[in-house]
Amino acid sequence: MTSSPKNPRPRVGTQIGRRDALLAGLGAGLGAGLAMAAPHAALARGASVSDNRGIIPAGGAFAQTATLQKALDDAAASGKPLFLPAGTYKTGTLTLQPGTHVHGVPGRTILKAGGEPMLTLSGADNVRLSGLVLDGGGIPLGNDGALMTATEATGLDVSECRFLNSGGSGMNLRKTSGRLANCTFGNIASAALFSEDASALEISNNHIHDCGDNGILVWRSETGEDGTLISANRIERIAAKSGGSGQNGNGVNVFRAGSVLVTQNHIADCAFSAVRSNAASNCQMVANSCARSGEVALYAEFGFEGALIANNIVDTAATGISVTNFNEGGRLAVVQGNIVRNLFFRKTGEVRGNGIAVEADTTVSGNVVEGAPAYGIIVGWGEYLRDVAVTGNVVRKSHIGIGVAASAGAGTALITDNLIDGAQDGAIRAMKGPTPIGPDLALASAESYPNLAVYANVVR
Repeated sequence: MTSSPKNPRPRVGTQIGRRDALLAGLGAGLGAGLAMAAPHAALARGASVSDNRGIIPAGGAFAQTATLQKALDDAAASGKPLFLPAGTYKTGTLTLQPGTHVHGVPGRTILKAGGEPMLTLSGADNVRLSGLVLDGGGIPLGNDGALMTATEATGLDVSECRFLNSGGSGMNLRKTSGRLANCTFGNIASAALFSEDASALEISNNHIHDCGDNGILVWRSETGEDGTLISANRIERIAAKSGGSGQNGNGVNVFRAGSVLVTQNHIADCAFSAVRSNAASNCQMVANSCARSGEVALYAEFGFEGALIANNIVDTAATGISVTNFNEGGRLAVVQGNIVRNLFFRKTGEVRGNGIAVEADTTVSGNVVEGAPAYGIIVGWGEYLRDVAVTGNVVRKSHIGIGVAASAGAGTALITDNLIDGAQDGAIRAMKGPTPIGPDLALASAESYPNLAVYANVVR
């Protein structure tokens, strides 16, 4: 997803039949009525109510691309907002100029597509949209197609809009700053929202549901600082129809984008991860509620430095939390204060069934893990272990409470002050790869493993 789709030119000169001419003839009579339809709605925003400029909410009976485009251009040039009354407007691609402000009646002002992107802007600042429904009708939009695209836009403000039934994505943003809030993205063939190379972008309080591949994607073309804020969104039923081993099927996917904050989201029923951070340093996953993830619920992987995963609830997943790929440079994390429960065993691909798994330069503290069919907590993998402290956790009803890498070349781990209850095959076990070896280190000496310090744990 690195190139922006070419948007078709707006269609003009559409032939109008006798029935359409009769409808158009109503325009003059409707003008005053349209202007009066909702003056309070526009004025409540401090906006002037512009006239209808010949736009007719005709139930999508005929395309109004040229008329809508002229109305948008005139409104942007005049500095006045354009108010679209309730109704359905069939349109092709509309280009938004700098300063365009469009308001509709939330849920009732509907732009209906004909198999092409509806709204596009490039190099525009201060564009504001609210109360619009963009309905793609499920018609395919081609590679990287979306109902709305924005490139190098600053101060974009989209609120109380609905992006529905897209045959591609909901919205594609590149090098864009601004705010997307209180919107709905539903029945989207690909991703609800794709952002690449953002600057000062906020994505908050949106409802995203029933997407074919992903919910929110925050990517960068090259590794670097991003700073996107993703907060208080409700994301549910995200499939992975395009397949793959994790690039699809995620509620939130962060790729190469540094310092992204993912907080206070409710994310449920994702084919792979609730939040997946790939090669993204200083990512924070804080206070999210994650239910029914098909693979790892909260994932920090590959070449990153710095991850904070704290105060989340994970209920039902193949693995709760994974901080991994030290072999690719993945290191430096805090996993603290999470509740992870109801894990299930999955044999397809990499074997799962663990509560928390970490590898390098990480502290794991104050977490509660319950119901892991494999390991409650895994520390390291093979030789990939360095400087991990596991302290003050509660692990209940797991097959093995804590497993720690003891292969040649594995680094140091400290495991102390944990409470482990109901482990079926040992509270603390050394591992060679996925296989437990030796005695239960919570009950026997760990002197045979010079890289490990294991003491003061409570076993029941």
